[in-house]
Amino acid sequence: MTKISPEIEENMQGEVIFPVSADVSFASDGFPKYKLGPDNQILEEPKEENKGPSLKEVVEQETMQLSDQHKRLSVRDLACKFDKNLTAAAKLAEEAKLREVASLEGHVLLKKLRDALESLRGCMAGRNKEDVEKAISMVEALAVKLTQNEGELIQEKFEVKRLANFLKQASEDAKKLVNQEKSFACAEIESARAVVQRIGEALDEEERDAQNSKNQAADVEELVQEVQEARRIKLLHQPSKVMDMEHELRALRNQIRDKSIVSVKLQKELAKSKRAEQNKSAPYVLDGSETLGSSLQLKPRSDSSPPLSKCSVQWYRVSSEGSQHEVISGANKTFYAPEPFDVGRVLQVDIVSNGQKVSVTTSGPIEPAAGLASHVENLLRKSSFEFSVVISQMNGQDHASHSVHAFNVGKMRIKLCRGWITKAREIYSMSMLLCGVRTNSNTAAKSLFWQPRKGLSFVLTFNSERDRNAAIMLARKYAYDCNGVILAGPEDQA
Repeated sequence: MTKISPEIEENMQGEVIFPVSADVSFASDGFPKYKLGPDNQILEEPKEENKGPSLKEVVEQETMQLSDQHKRLSVRDLACKFDKNLTAAAKLAEEAKLREVASLEGHVLLKKLRDALESLRGCMAGRNKEDVEKAISMVEALAVKLTQNEGELIQEKFEVKRLANFLKQASEDAKKLVNQEKSFACAEIESARAVVQRIGEALDEEERDAQNSKNQAADVEELVQEVQEARRIKLLHQPSKVMDMEHELRALRNQIRDKSIVSVKLQKELAKSKRAEQNKSAPYVLDGSETLGSSLQLKPRSDSSPPLSKCSVQWYRVSSEGSQHEVISGANKTFYAPEPFDVGRVLQVDIVSNGQKVSVTTSGPIEPAAGLASHVENLLRKSSFEFSVVISQMNGQDHASHSVHAFNVGKMRIKLCRGWITKAREIYSMSMLLCGVRTNSNTAAKSLFWQPRKGLSFVLTFNSERDRNAAIMLARKYAYDCNGVILAGPEDQA
């Protein structure tokens, strides 16, 4: 312990020491503890007690949470959050002001303490003077530390002020948004009320209409009953006359239908007899069945008839009434096999010899083949069907090979192939031709002429007349129904 001499003691009592103002307030009752480091730097001892995060950190944390959750919060909750943070920022600003006041008081206190130590240093000597100088250096270090803390406090005060302004602006924006949403909600409520009112008026109007319709229905039902009663009374007075008239009308209709059938038959028989009379006077006659699937051959009636080799021949299709004549292009031989286009029509052949023309006709229209229509209907249920054929001619020349090929008739195209080798495959088009063969041949009733495209044509022979006619009918049906194309022979009037 340092001893103080009586002289020094008297000098200290003689010095005037200014008292500390009673208005100065301290943050704590105890003086803070410090340690001196190298170069007389003040090292603040770590505080043992941890009172948790500061108010600034809490405000920043809540602001970040609010920014993350604003999408999930309602507008009103958002405004409340901003108001709370604004209040916290105001508290933080007040605390900063208090700390600023405390810092100012600390500067005043340190200045007074330094002045007191300076006055003591002039009175002290020896080791006590060194202690006083050391205390002065500590006070100066405390002043520097306090100045640094004051700078940090100013920076913190600036940040708090900026945060408070931001929260204030956000709070005002939230209040505006709340008022805007409130106005929108009020408008929607008013609109909903108007809609409910209109619906109520419509329901009332509908109820009135339903009541009126009930009244009208009752009136109409009563009127219908009166009309029915009037009819019943009228029928009671003249029941037999009405019944007799109905029976007579029914009988007359039946007679007219029977007469019409008989008239059609008589007209057909009359036309047939006329053609038979005309054919009797002709020097030539048609030999063969007049049905689809057969063949017709022109022959001389007697040995005195001019030989057909020296005559020109042309076949025609004639309507059953005899009003229309259609030339069958290419049918200029004595042999002809009817095809599906000829069904229901009369076939006529003109023979010109030495400038004189003689006409011979079939006794009646060409009849359809039995069961062919139902067979084609069954084939139409499939997407395609394949027939076995032999190529007789190709591009007008006899085909040497007699191997069996597949003639596939589909909805979109026709294909001719043998195994993997394809002879022709074409879609239905206006350039495609398909008809029965119109040349002298023993297999004409089993053969057809097919031109897939210009420059390529085939004469195909089927296994039977039925297959040949079914292929023609099936291809023409697919071409017209699925592609809008009419398949016919050369220069035929479709």
